[in-house]
Amino acid sequence: MQKDTQVADQPKLKRVLGLWDLIFYGIILIQPIAAIGLFGIASKESEGHMVTTLLIAMCAMILTAISYGRMASLYPSAGSAYTYVGKGLNHHMGFLAGWSMFLDYLVIPIINTVYASLTLERLVPSIPFVVWVILFVVVITIFNLRGMKTTANSNKILLFIMCVVIGIFIVQAIRYILDNEGIGGLISIKPIYNPETFDIGNIMVATSFAVLTYIGFDGVTTLAEDVKNPKRNMLLAPVIVCLFTGLFSGLQIYLAQQVWPDYNTFPNIETAFYDVAAKVGGMFLFNAIAAILFVACLGSGLAGQVGAARLLFGMGRDNVIPKKIFGHLNPKTNTPTYNIIIMGILTVIGSLTLNYKSAAELLNFGAFLAFMGVNLACLRQFYFFKTAGHSRNLFYDMILPMLGFLICLAIWLSLPTPAKIMGGVWLLIGLVYLVIQTKGFKKKPEVIDFSEV
Repeated sequence: MQKDTQVADQPKLKRVLGLWDLIFYGIILIQPIAAIGLFGIASKESEGHMVTTLLIAMCAMILTAISYGRMASLYPSAGSAYTYVGKGLNHHMGFLAGWSMFLDYLVIPIINTVYASLTLERLVPSIPFVVWVILFVVVITIFNLRGMKTTANSNKILLFIMCVVIGIFIVQAIRYILDNEGIGGLISIKPIYNPETFDIGNIMVATSFAVLTYIGFDGVTTLAEDVKNPKRNMLLAPVIVCLFTGLFSGLQIYLAQQVWPDYNTFPNIETAFYDVAAKVGGMFLFNAIAAILFVACLGSGLAGQVGAARLLFGMGRDNVIPKKIFGHLNPKTNTPTYNIIIMGILTVIGSLTLNYKSAAELLNFGAFLAFMGVNLACLRQFYFFKTAGHSRNLFYDMILPMLGFLICLAIWLSLPTPAKIMGGVWLLIGLVYLVIQTKGFKKKPEVIDFSEV
């Protein structure tokens, strides 16, 4: 009787989150303005077909989201792809998936620093880019050293402001197009297919960059233990998030391409959307777009830096990397101070070495390796393994994850050579480390604890 009472008294996670809670969380993670920072580069790379790149990427992400959702219902964990590949394929491939994810955590602060500094340079051109980089990194490093983090409420407020500003842009862009080109300019197939410039090779290269729009959707799966009806909701939520992101981003970019169809005439290709905003809404909309993008970069930069620092701490604490440095935790602020400073230094170096495009492509290198791994893990788990309460289905269990894998592979292969070289070097380092650590794959690798992030 006493034993039964003790079992009953043990704390249990309450499943309180519904489907719309997950969807809202996923939209916050991705942000509804994710595509506009990519507009200039992706439009030029695809020769005016960025909407097409977003739709191709959406297909890959929806298929992958299905695999993520199905694996999350079986293995709820903060490790996400790392856990799914480790469980569905094997522990060594899981480690390499985690190593690829680790690269993404290192690159995210760089991407946000570069774009925030480009934005500040557009607003105050008298101050050079390198100064903005150093100032931005110093600010986010100081905030993180003091243990300050963005809250869920501030993210909701930011999301609301983003939606308002983008709503204003959509209305103003429609008005501009109707005034200048009439209804024919508003309803056109050219942003999706222009036979004069359509080239599938260029479009796939641009897609390998534009998929950055969707990065972060998999964060929804980390809430699997808190969700009502996880088997249903963990499948639907990431799919709906990707679908919403693709359609809403596609609308923004469709209008932008119609407002400014000549992708060779942007004053600044990396911040081209600002000029489109100014064209339809004047300097007010220019400054509003710049402001929300900067604040988004600041929030993401803060979270990205501390996330990477805590991941390093988890690896240091577990002796995956040297514990004396990386396993240090400040007792007053409960922050891994050494790691935050290390990340600050790496972010400055990376931001002055990589441009926005190359940093994004390097991030996508790691992300798509993980995506391919999850699709294969889902295929093996549900088609080749016997899963309790599941009857094997050829279309659902084999064809869908295989299609997800193949489309992700095509996008990954379309990454430019420099991204493949840098990513390949990182992967090789991880492989060498894995071989040494496991004594030639004879034992399980050390666990990378993504619950620290």
